[in-house]
Amino acid sequence: MKTVFVYRDRLLPASEHAFMRRQYIGFQDLRPCWVGCRREGAVGDLPGDVRFLGGDGPLRPLRQAAFKQFGWGAARDVADLAPVLVHAQFGRGGALALPMARALGVPLAVTFHGGDAFKDKHYQRGGLPSIFHRRWRALQDYASLFVCVSEGVRDRLLERGVRPDLLDVIPIGVEAAAPAAGPVEQFVFAGRFVDKKGVATLIDALRVLAARGLTPPVVLAGDGPLLPAMREYAAGLETVRFTGWLAAADLAALMDRAIALVVPSVVSAGGDREGLPSVAVEALARGVPVIGSDQSGLEDVLQPCGAGIVVPAADAVALADAMQAMLTP
Repeated sequence: MKTVFVYRDRLLPASEHAFMRRQYIGFQDLRPCWVGCRREGAVGDLPGDVRFLGGDGPLRPLRQAAFKQFGWGAARDVADLAPVLVHAQFGRGGALALPMARALGVPLAVTFHGGDAFKDKHYQRGGLPSIFHRRWRALQDYASLFVCVSEGVRDRLLERGVRPDLLDVIPIGVEAAAPAAGPVEQFVFAGRFVDKKGVATLIDALRVLAARGLTPPVVLAGDGPLLPAMREYAAGLETVRFTGWLAAADLAALMDRAIALVVPSVVSAGGDREGLPSVAVEALARGVPVIGSDQSGLEDVLQPCGAGIVVPAADAVALADAMQAMLTP
């Protein structure tokens, strides 16, 4: 069986584990091998093998830094695996994997998930250029394919000057699951607590509902830098519960009891926005309705299928109206 490298510098943040894993579990003719520099979280249940760059011993950090900054020794630790393709995750991952693909003489594909296309800081000139910025033109010249998880990601990369023939839209799939059959009892948010997720708008919407005499249970699952601030912001809302990060099985069980999944995404101050939130696709596969903002990347999904409601981003009243409609169909 032929080998394909999956490049992700950090293997593997908990927030990425489920949707990264799903991209490769259906492989039949290719064997994935995960390649990166830093262990971050569990890797034992990833499909395929795992290989960390830099070797062992005290020189490992220096070798890894030389690889990232200059591409030195790009194939030294992995050439024996003889891959037929390098598939890098995120735009920066593509820039890091570029010297490896070149050294191995194999094609390179890069998946853009959202922020790597939308964040303006990745593409702005000025100051000390990042690895991504230094290699952006060379990455476009060498890569065989840029995979975009949504039409919105493709459109943004086109605006940034990427040639159309390099881009293809392939949403991340989900594992088939039986629709939830149990009683529904709560609204659910699941994701990282960062600006673009719009958690503050959700909390504002809950205060609007409370003023109307409606206090539905709401579970917010996930972690991230804004979690402490959002806990404080939700003070006084007694039906709101924060769980922290949940394993995939626990999140699925939570989803099966959901009135709806709420995806209140916004555009951050730096231009970052959603690509296609995989948790929403998972919810739809389980028969759970989704309330998504018009900046969630879900507009083209929810409107045609009628399985949810699209509301204006950062509009707490509109979000409250949609949640109330789910409570009183």
